[in-house]
Amino acid sequence: MDFLPNLWFVLIAVLWVGYLFLEGFDLGVGMLMKLMARNERQRRVLLNTVGPVWDGNEVWLLTAGGATFAAFPHWYASLFSALYLPLVLVLLALIFRAVAFEYRGKAHRQSSRDLWDWAIALGSFVAAFGVGAMLALTTTGLPLNANGDRVGGPFAWFNGYAVLGGLAVVLFALVHALAFLALKTDGETRVRARRLLARWLPVALLPMAAWALLVAAGNGKTLPWLLLAAAVLAAGWAWAAARAHHEGRTFIALGLFLVLGVAAIFLAVYPNVLPSTLDAAFNLTVANASSSPYTLRLMSIVAAFGVPMVLAYQAWTYWVFRRRLTERNIPEPHAVGPVV
Repeated sequence: MDFLPNLWFVLIAVLWVGYLFLEGFDLGVGMLMKLMARNERQRRVLLNTVGPVWDGNEVWLLTAGGATFAAFPHWYASLFSALYLPLVLVLLALIFRAVAFEYRGKAHRQSSRDLWDWAIALGSFVAAFGVGAMLALTTTGLPLNANGDRVGGPFAWFNGYAVLGGLAVVLFALVHALAFLALKTDGETRVRARRLLARWLPVALLPMAAWALLVAAGNGKTLPWLLLAAAVLAAGWAWAAARAHHEGRTFIALGLFLVLGVAAIFLAVYPNVLPSTLDAAFNLTVANASSSPYTLRLMSIVAAFGVPMVLAYQAWTYWVFRRRLTERNIPEPHAVGPVV
């Protein structure tokens, strides 16, 4: 099998890991705007922790989708057409969420701010659930025929795997956000994030663990099971670090759990990129779904220059905004007049 299709399969998996790791905690912070924050000042603390980085984190989603389109057009066409309705909902959720981030600070009435808070919270939930459902169905299969077209109605995709994947990403995003807030804030917000994280972390990781176990069990490979065993150890480390209030170690351990779990899932389904639940002969694979060698070579050259630049810029952004935030850093709401 050619090297470049395999390389791009790995790179797309890395892009999804990057998205779930970075966008995961800011989707979780968005949901916690309504689940954890008790007053306006605490909600503004949460908002300011992700304010400088949330739009940069979404670049990973766009890049993952774009790389799939360019490197594996048949995978992209079958997946996005079969999941047209849920992905439209994800797109609308991301739009409402982005608009709410920009417009919330311009609202003068508390009722308007509450409306934008709900847009952020619900937009974050729908986006996380939809992406999780899509990734779960990518690894467990869709009813595709020999042409790669979906068989069945517009809700043929909706099953237990979609729900499991959606819950896996939503709950991971919530505990990842709690770890991020414990690392990024101080005062009451940090104390509450620590307490909630230590209490709910083991439960919140169960759906993602169950998803990985189901995928690994359907494929007779040894390496995914070894990675899952390491992921379990990482989850145990995260819980122990959370109970000991070691915020940095907790955040790193959760990231390690994510990397190992996603790696196990993608390795278990390889060489399939989108299995068919109708007939294994209809599976889309790394070989039959990839672009031409010329396209993959050109993409590889561009990625060799572009990816390090993006990583360096994003790392610099996080370094600049590395300080902890407290309620004391948040000024009182005040009206800003127009600039003439």
